[in-house]
Amino acid sequence: MPQLLHIDSSADLTTSVSRALTGLFAETWRGLGDGYSVVRRDLHRDPLPHLPDAGLHYAERLRVDGETPDAEAEKLQAELIAEVAAADVVVIGAPMYNWSLPSTLKAWIDYIHVLGTTVPFDTSDRPFAGTPVVVVSSRGNTYAPGTPGEGTDHTVPPLQQVLGVSLGMSVEVVTAELTLADRLAPLAPLAGQAQGSRVAAEESVRALAVALGSRS
Repeated sequence: MPQLLHIDSSADLTTSVSRALTGLFAETWRGLGDGYSVVRRDLHRDPLPHLPDAGLHYAERLRVDGETPDAEAEKLQAELIAEVAAADVVVIGAPMYNWSLPSTLKAWIDYIHVLGTTVPFDTSDRPFAGTPVVVVSSRGNTYAPGTPGEGTDHTVPPLQQVLGVSLGMSVEVVTAELTLADRLAPLAPLAGQAQGSRVAAEESVRALAVALGSRS
């Protein structure tokens, strides 16, 4: 049974563009057939505690004296890792907050990025390697090449580094820009560009859901 792990991190529960796009991905996924299931993790509605012990960065065999994480924290970490391991595809809503990630999403990354467990250290094992992950990023302004914001997007590159380079997942990125064009007067002249970006993002998530679902 093909399974999608659907992750949201936006604090906006009503008008969030990233939530709308990940929701469209999940809706398209379910529409591929009765066997297509979705596991949902909402990091804003049900936030994870920040990593309580540095020992959780490492597999148990790699911990040093004094690194003794609480059993409940280890149980939560194992649950989060198991969710990714069970997924055929992962879709992540990653809105830009102050040029970076929502802290709720960063906390999730800190739990699943574990040296010696999900990331190679003393072995070459990478259990998530090859798993498709679609990062859906929304941002209020534009950060396209040639714009003043070029090079200041610190949301997508860290996710590409952690998920793609370190964990070995197959990363696809969908972006929706200028989401604040209808709210901030200086951006109002770019409303048409914002709409075009939104439509293109919707087309991309539908196409990716179909393409990735057909491989599962």
